[in-house]
Amino acid sequence: MTEPLSKTYDPRAIEGPLYAEWESKGYFGASADAVLEEGRDPYVIVIPPPNVTAVLHMGHGLNNTLQDLLIRWRRMKGREALWVPGSDHAGIATQNVVERQLAAEGLTRQELGRDAFVERVWAFVERTGGTIFEQLKAIGCSFDMSRNHFTLDEDLSAAVREVFVRLYEKGLIYRGNYIINWCPRCLTALSNEEAEGEETTGKLYRLRYPFHEHHDADHLPELADGRRYVVVATTRPETMLGDVAVAVNPKDERYAHMIGRLVELPLTGRTIPIIEDDWADPEFGSGAVKVTPAHDPNDFEIGRRHGLPEINVMNPDGTMSDAVPEPFRGIDRFKARQLVVEAFEARDLLDGIEEHTHTLPRCYRCDTIVEPRLSDQWFVKMKPLAAPALQASRNGDVRFTPERWQKVYEHWMENIRDWCISRQLWWGHRIPVWYCEADGCRETIVAREDPTECPSCGGSDLRQDPDVLDTWFSSWLWPLSTLGWPDETKDLAAFYPTHALSTAPEILFFWVARMIMAGLEFRGEVPFRDVLLHATVRDHHGRKMSKSLGNGIDPLEVVERFGADALRYTAVAGAAIGTDIYLNYENLEEAFAPGRNFANKLWNAGRFALMNLGEEPVPTVDAVGGDLELADRWILSRLNRTTQRVDAALEGFRVHEAAEAIHGFFWGEVADWYLELIKGRLKGDAGDASREAAKATLVAALDGVFRLLHPIMPFVTDTLWRRLPWPEGVERAESLMVARWPETDPARDDAAAEAAMGALQELISAIRALRSEYDVPAKAEIPVELAHVPPALESALAVEESSLRRLAGVATIARSDGGGAQKGGAHVLLQSGAELFVPLAELIDLDRERTRLSEELERLEGLLDGAERRLANEQFTSRAPAEVVEREREKASNLRDQGERLSRKLAALK
Repeated sequence: MTEPLSKTYDPRAIEGPLYAEWESKGYFGASADAVLEEGRDPYVIVIPPPNVTAVLHMGHGLNNTLQDLLIRWRRMKGREALWVPGSDHAGIATQNVVERQLAAEGLTRQELGRDAFVERVWAFVERTGGTIFEQLKAIGCSFDMSRNHFTLDEDLSAAVREVFVRLYEKGLIYRGNYIINWCPRCLTALSNEEAEGEETTGKLYRLRYPFHEHHDADHLPELADGRRYVVVATTRPETMLGDVAVAVNPKDERYAHMIGRLVELPLTGRTIPIIEDDWADPEFGSGAVKVTPAHDPNDFEIGRRHGLPEINVMNPDGTMSDAVPEPFRGIDRFKARQLVVEAFEARDLLDGIEEHTHTLPRCYRCDTIVEPRLSDQWFVKMKPLAAPALQASRNGDVRFTPERWQKVYEHWMENIRDWCISRQLWWGHRIPVWYCEADGCRETIVAREDPTECPSCGGSDLRQDPDVLDTWFSSWLWPLSTLGWPDETKDLAAFYPTHALSTAPEILFFWVARMIMAGLEFRGEVPFRDVLLHATVRDHHGRKMSKSLGNGIDPLEVVERFGADALRYTAVAGAAIGTDIYLNYENLEEAFAPGRNFANKLWNAGRFALMNLGEEPVPTVDAVGGDLELADRWILSRLNRTTQRVDAALEGFRVHEAAEAIHGFFWGEVADWYLELIKGRLKGDAGDASREAAKATLVAALDGVFRLLHPIMPFVTDTLWRRLPWPEGVERAESLMVARWPETDPARDDAAAEAAMGALQELISAIRALRSEYDVPAKAEIPVELAHVPPALESALAVEESSLRRLAGVATIARSDGGGAQKGGAHVLLQSGAELFVPLAELIDLDRERTRLSEELERLEGLLDGAERRLANEQFTSRAPAEVVEREREKASNLRDQGERLSRKLAALK
């Protein structure tokens, strides 16, 4: 770090080498022995494992920046900080990728065979699986790669088996024939959370089912042939081919005498009974409900209550099965829908079609419309697992940020349904269940190790269940399995439970809730105390960034153009709790300007400071305590307050407030004021003692800034910090990575210095604003008059009058009782209580300025008159769009404000 700093900030020149140094020196590692034997306090985060196929996007960029910020901060606070990395095998997603590759070669997985296909996927994973972690390194992530895990690793797979067997032995895992969510594209079952519904406007079809025999029911409509009929409504007419009953509410008097009667099921040649069931809502439609037990979860329950048959009318790929009439067999479900509707219409059995808003579930991976389908699957009974996890939230063992997510979590837990955990895939954890094929045995074997013979009959003809487990069945164990569970490892003893989890709200149920259940069930403790549900990254139109919309931002492009620190600061500064981040993907210069500009400011101001500080050791602030001047005491006090504010913000996960506080302190106080105030002192203009005091204070201020900012912008801060001249005899860390977090010192709080400097800053800013407002030439030195000067400002002027003259371009400073305000000039009443008057007669042409202001005022009054006439016109306010009227009101208000300001200026010049 002895080479001179470049004039301009070039992140590409420093970030790669600096990260490699941090990694090579082992700064990212954590030691279980340090916790267990030395008593170090741990701080642990487990990464939400990205899919092994994932490529870095801005969601990853935001979330991993937040995690890295927390880990770096706690590491600097002296905690044994561990960030556990790893990736998820992502069953459906990864299998889909490899199947597409096979399709390009003219192959299917079935043609390849299971073992060969799995080998092919492993080869793909080994080739591409580490890509995202190399990308995450580019943004500065300080995870411990020696603990990198993959959900299909041998030890993690053993944990999965252990959990399956334990839950099975407790009676919490069972196999059953139930309605599940089925993806016809991925050809697998999905959990309820993987088939989240989205509201859509579709069609509601009203179908007529005629009575099988003559029926005297005058209140029912009749067909042209005189037959009476009931009307049922559905959004999926193709499923009527599997209807087995029509249900009515037992309290619905319209149908009381019809219970047990038969209606014809059109197109099928079958008749079905009218049954009574409380599920039927008399207020919805006709009050009669078609019952299709194999294709609707509510109908399934009705069917079980009444012992109805279950007719599965669809094949796994979404085509109609052989259970339907021949004309519909093998036809895609949506084409079949069209044909069924046409057939009903041709028979005068279509009662009507209307628009209908309803929830349509889609596959979370491929977006295909999901089909409720009767299927044999494996399930986990969730209510026994949910009860303690619900209590953990209610008693504060788990805290959610933002807090509103606690209610969402608890509502889900209170209404939890059993979890379908089997998937009809080949890539994933094979279900550890075997079936004995020996005649007369048919034993089901659930085992931790692959069995070689049947424990019941001793036979060796065993067949393993072909399904794999839901991907989330391995990732719900992530905080446990990555630390060595079920073995009692040192890592598990030292680092479990972990401390914070940062993740996206959309996987609160998929992952977060299930991890809490697993931690309590298998370890007796929640897996983490705090859950931070971070913002969603959206584009400048408010749309969520996605590959399909083409509105995403590649974080690596941002790093290449502006540096990792620019990306990190922009993400953190925009991550206010409970709000989303909006970035213009069409203009990256604009999107990442906050971080880029701040990094440049740090570099330029830091470089200027270092050039003026020199390379010789500087004294400590304590050593020059008696020589500290007002500006020194002020900036040290402000550093103290900023440190307190940043600490409090990070404790509450208000990361944007921390970024704002550091930005305001460095740019708004250190760079814009303190450096300007001490320029002469650094040159020795005020003597050696003053120079040494200024140097000691400047080093202390920059040291504090760089430490506070390091978790957010690690590269530029470490680069500049290492070059600070250091007091002799004071120990210094090799890198900010392992330096201590700043500690507040109550002795540095100085309210009097802050009040005095605040009053001086206000005065200088007011004079600068007047110069700009009245176009006073930049080089012109102006006279000012001050009246009613309070003690705080008086004390500041006593030592910093020369700074006032230099920074505000002041020639003379006169004192008065306020009478000067009657002369032609500008008068300002300051918040400190002082009055400022700047005579303008000798600085500008007063007559010309008065003429200009009068003409401008006349123009504004004309515009205001026109706006007010429009707003007084009832036809305009009642007929124009609300936003147009509101804009006109804002326009009038702005014109009024501008006119009042011009009037005051004009009065001051008369």
